Amino acid sequence: MKIAMVVGARPHFIKAAVVSLAFRKHRPEVDEVLVHTGQHYDAYMSDVFFEELEIPSPHYHLGVGGGTHGQNTGRMIEKIEGVLLDEKPDHVLVYGDTDSTLAGVLAAVKLHIPVAHVEAGLRSFNRHMPEEINRILTDHASDLLFAPTETAVKNLAAEGIAGDMVQNVGDVMYDAALYYSEKARKQSHILDTLRLIPKGYILVTIHRPENTDDSDRMRNILEGFADAPMQIVWPIHPRSRKRLKDYGFRLTGMIKVIDPVGYLDMVMLEKHAALIATDSGGVQKEAYFQQVPCITLRDETEWVELIACGANRLVGAQPGLISAVLNNIKDFKIAKADLYGNGRSSVFIVRSLVCR
Repeated sequence: MKIAMVVGARPHFIKAAVVSLAFRKHRPEVDEVLVHTGQHYDAYMSDVFFEELEIPSPHYHLGVGGGTHGQNTGRMIEKIEGVLLDEKPDHVLVYGDTDSTLAGVLAAVKLHIPVAHVEAGLRSFNRHMPEEINRILTDHASDLLFAPTETAVKNLAAEGIAGDMVQNVGDVMYDAALYYSEKARKQSHILDTLRLIPKGYILVTIHRPENTDDSDRMRNILEGFADAPMQIVWPIHPRSRKRLKDYGFRLTGMIKVIDPVGYLDMVMLEKHAALIATDSGGVQKEAYFQQVPCITLRDETEWVELIACGANRLVGAQPGLISAVLNNIKDFKIAKADLYGNGRSSVFIVRSLVCR
């Protein structure tokens, strides 16, 4: 059996790392072909993840990135189609909700190649998000949907997608958190390098266009950080860095901007933060895995179970609300629950594909 895995962005690399490990246990009966679209092409956003997570080098690197959503998706479809015509895989595996995800599924279904979608069924119910459109289209075009939560299964059922094609396997990012935590502890020196005191800083990540491409939202978020009770550490996304320069915003001395970091360094920054403020879906979950309070700099989240258990709070771009939470971190009461499976999601996914 030949499986083509399409990846292109940081969250894909983390998820693909543990799924690839599970695939390797089925060699030589399973032949894994890794296709990297190049959506994240910065070395800090791509190369370092392949090195740290011991992901095999991509068989194909398509070099598509830096354009608009339409430009990227169109070029990816064309190049992925060429790979699939050459490789003739039995299944195509896609992850998440990026342009790479949508391009992978569209290229495959046009060639009548079955598609499996990892992290199916997520919904923010905000169609202004490009990711929301990507999720919906990918789910409705896929043949096998691996949902991470019961909520995701219910979302799919509400759209008429149910039965054996939908499987609640848990979240592969939880697999990664468990598998790489000890490696991160041994190999990461980020706290010493940045001279950070455990639980003495707030970790921030901002990358979604709804925040970065809206100067008013970005200004309000920064205003909310202005009177933070401790240092803020911000591994900055290239888009955010550019927008700060475009808008002419100056950061307070409490905000320490650093280059993007690899997965192992990020795990340690998350683990030892007093609080995490983010607009990333993946980082919301990673905060929960580490039992660190989290606020989401958006008006909605796909991970509604994190709100329900008290691990996460929606603050949008409201400076007063952001400031109030940062200055009352101890008010968080996180209920530990089995929300994302047992850490063997990748094994379930591979078994399901191999046994079909």
